[in-house]
Amino acid sequence: MEMFSDIPVEVGLVHEGERIRRKEMQVELGGPAIPDKFELVRVREMDRVEQGKVSVEGPDLSEMEEGKAYPLGILVEVAGPALEEDLEGVFERRIHEYCNYIEGVMHLNQRYDIWIRISKKSYKKGLTSLVPVGKVLARLFQSELSIIDRIQVTFLTDPAKVGGMAPEARRIYDARDARARGLSDEEVDTFYACALCQSFAPSHICIITPQRFPNCGAISWFDGRAAARIDPKGSIYPIAKGECTDPVKGEYAGVNEAAKKGSMGSVHRVWLYTGFGYPHTSCGCFEAVAFYIPEVEGFGIVDRGYKDVTVNGLPFSTMADSTAGGRQVDGFHGISIEYMRSPKFLQADGGYGRVVWMPKELKDRLRDYLPEEIRNRIATEEEAKTVPDLRAFLAKAEHPVTARWTGETTARPAGNLSSAVFSAGDLPITAGGIRIIFKNARIHAERVIIQPVTPRKDEKGAR
Repeated sequence: MEMFSDIPVEVGLVHEGERIRRKEMQVELGGPAIPDKFELVRVREMDRVEQGKVSVEGPDLSEMEEGKAYPLGILVEVAGPALEEDLEGVFERRIHEYCNYIEGVMHLNQRYDIWIRISKKSYKKGLTSLVPVGKVLARLFQSELSIIDRIQVTFLTDPAKVGGMAPEARRIYDARDARARGLSDEEVDTFYACALCQSFAPSHICIITPQRFPNCGAISWFDGRAAARIDPKGSIYPIAKGECTDPVKGEYAGVNEAAKKGSMGSVHRVWLYTGFGYPHTSCGCFEAVAFYIPEVEGFGIVDRGYKDVTVNGLPFSTMADSTAGGRQVDGFHGISIEYMRSPKFLQADGGYGRVVWMPKELKDRLRDYLPEEIRNRIATEEEAKTVPDLRAFLAKAEHPVTARWTGETTARPAGNLSSAVFSAGDLPITAGGIRIIFKNARIHAERVIIQPVTPRKDEKGAR
């Protein structure tokens, strides 16, 4: 492409969705190992933006040690008479899309969770600086969004500078989210769909409603409306919500039609306010996972920032791998933090009356949104590290989920719980062309033996 002739690697849609494994990466910027990282777009006055300027404050790629992870802040400043502060979140989400057009650059997540890898192959081709990345961002922003008159891009890699600005970025994100609260799903006729993550999850689209933020948490309903207006052919577009066929589960005829079309027929139904049945699909950029714990008949929640294993013995990364990719997984549900502040949160499942565990840091962050009568009945890693611990805590705290245990005819010794070999919402087993799914089953075993089945010599080729 002529506009990228000075960029040392290719730039184009063909590279979107490229995965860079650890052994293939030159360096990593942000990601789970780095506490401070962010990407931020700010609308400025014209005289505060130097057109086309790209700068790096801190060590550049050529000064970073191969295989290591570094802090990163991306600040994109834009100016133009038609620009408004309300457009910042819309522009910000484009950073993910545009970075992934660059050969050998993998951009995941958003806001304070960004994760970028630069491949060894592109580094050897000459991508030894973040400046070309900034040039691509600036040119794509202005070529696709003509209302931007001036743009400058700053990469912060100095740990002190990233750490100093990260709290301010979080305050800006929180202020944006707060402005979007107050409007209900029932008050609008139009929802919005976002297909920005389809390069990584081809059968996924996010449905954006006033009371259900997308999984990434970066786009409000108002952001979706603004994005569709300034770029009618973009990845965020309006959908008629249509008839509401189930107000509790959150099923809408228009949403089902949009999901079917956007997933190329892979998804036919979506229930917006539940983690069961036909839950909203999960991409890979979700901020947290709601996971069903059948032993206590409640949901645990873990956010991306929690590094330890959860109460069911699995870390966020393992559950994220099982949830992502545009799938509908019964009992595993990728969600945003802002959705957890919504009155519609898991509405069909009992809302916070069904939530039994979450990391303490996340609980503190959501404290003002947790119902007072349930707040102290939700366990954290401090009260429960295992399912038996959790069950004991919930019983003592008289959590509402314990009312669901009344149908149990015999008490199960706590020790037996530790031998559970499955702890999710469904267990699929495929054999002989038949798929059997055990829903909310509790399976216990003294021993589990997994062996590869090797056919005898006389069975090879036989049917």
